[in-house]
Amino acid sequence: MTNRAGRMISALTAVGLLFGSVALPSPVLADAGSYLAARQATMDRTFPVLAEYATRALAGDTDNPVLLESVISSRISMGDFDAVKGYASLLKQIEPENQIAAMANLTLLVRDGDYEGLVAALEGGESISSVVDGLMLAWAHVGLGDMSGALDLFDQGSGMGQGFENFGAYNKGLALALVGDYEGALVTLSQPNMPQSRFSVIAQMEILSQLERNDEALALLNDSFGEGPLDLELEHLREAFTAGDAVPFDVVHSARDGIADVFFAVASALDGGLDDAYTLLYARIAEALRPEEASYVLSVATLLERLENYDLANQALDRIPADDPAFPIASLARAEALRSSGSTEASLEVLRQLAKSHPELDEAHTALGDALRRQEDYAEAVKAYSVVIDRHQPPTRGQWPLYFTRGTAYERMGEWDKAEADLRQALALEPDQPRVLNYLGYSYLEMKTNLDEAMEMIRKAVEERPEDGYITDSLAWGLYRLRRYDEAVEPMERAVELMPVDPIINDHLGDVYWAVGREREARFQWQRALSFEPEDDEASRIRKKLDIGLDKVLIEEGEEPTRGGNDG
Repeated sequence: MTNRAGRMISALTAVGLLFGSVALPSPVLADAGSYLAARQATMDRTFPVLAEYATRALAGDTDNPVLLESVISSRISMGDFDAVKGYASLLKQIEPENQIAAMANLTLLVRDGDYEGLVAALEGGESISSVVDGLMLAWAHVGLGDMSGALDLFDQGSGMGQGFENFGAYNKGLALALVGDYEGALVTLSQPNMPQSRFSVIAQMEILSQLERNDEALALLNDSFGEGPLDLELEHLREAFTAGDAVPFDVVHSARDGIADVFFAVASALDGGLDDAYTLLYARIAEALRPEEASYVLSVATLLERLENYDLANQALDRIPADDPAFPIASLARAEALRSSGSTEASLEVLRQLAKSHPELDEAHTALGDALRRQEDYAEAVKAYSVVIDRHQPPTRGQWPLYFTRGTAYERMGEWDKAEADLRQALALEPDQPRVLNYLGYSYLEMKTNLDEAMEMIRKAVEERPEDGYITDSLAWGLYRLRRYDEAVEPMERAVELMPVDPIINDHLGDVYWAVGREREARFQWQRALSFEPEDDEASRIRKKLDIGLDKVLIEEGEEPTRGGNDG
């Protein structure tokens, strides 16, 4: 984006410490061990460890701006703003225009409600970016009660470039609503080409409600989010609009909230465009200024999870109370973070408690079913899926994944009749769905039944997803099962090309090579398959093939040997 350049990008040097693209300065007379530990922490992206060891290294090199940036950035990433004030002041003395120092200093001024100090700092040259600086200054004037000056500054912030079009006008609309000028706010927020986000739509709906235009608010809600089931926050708004209740405007309550929203919007715009460690700084500032806003906390937790800081992610999510409409979403995120960190049982317990406390929430039962299926507790997974399936009859198109996943659980339990019924129901709801076609077709191949239909299903799946290695493997394996070995070679080679380190697909290619008489290549593929650590039973069978050849293994298993096999 054009306005991400300049001051915004200059911080990437410092933030590079957080993701390993910039090396810490070499230890000379200072604590070499701390330097080395901090270096390792940059590669591991462990913010608490980086903060600790960079702080230790700084004790022997107090004027090092890169170390100061590292300490400040890691502390902000941890949400520990109380610890950065002194370091930020020192860094500002060394480098007056340092962006990381400005992030810390300006955030603390806003948090403390020192709008006079904020104006003085911004007008004195402290800068985060052109987008942020102007809007912070405008909101500072709102905080000082100078609406005339604020509106002029918001107008100057319009047309900020790609990704931030009409950002100034949007903030102006929020400020007008904050001071009770709902008519002016609505005109500003609903003007043509105004980007529509969840927050902007909610702001307009709340303003319409304050203007006693609940019918229009309800229509806007349905047009924007659909008339079907919604999340708890939107459902509460729908109920209030339908009942004719006056919904208060609470998108922002203060100038500080307005500035927090600026940082959140910038974090949202940067998400996916720059490194997550850099985006996290903006998300953490938004959270620090408005810690009760669950959407900010969820954003922080998502970034931390992607950066594999699972403990910090869970610490953030734990702050969302059980009575917050976002609590179910936070619980699902907490369960995922726990699973990613290896705490499988704790993750399952979070999902069990959520399904118990929010039995009406489909997502809770579905996520629990998925988690149980991953643990191979298929019977309990079926129960969880069935809660959702049974309450939605007749089923709708969007429920095909439920029937598919329950069908796979039934198949793993050996209850094929129920599995087949669910898989066919999934296809009835979503015809030609490649995952379902592949699973059902491959199952038929393994059972050596409905072979013609199985191949038709798999060919259709390949047409839908030609770059899917697993589906291409199914096609080749079907041809192998039909003893059309020569035809199986090309798609099986293609499957390995698409999934080069998958042990099963490499094993399958070895079998196909053996069947066409390319036994040396077959043994090479089986060795490759072993190198990719297949399951124990699969590894044992591969070793036996290497020892005595595929055909003898097939004969021992009561199968017919391949036409090209021999005694090996």
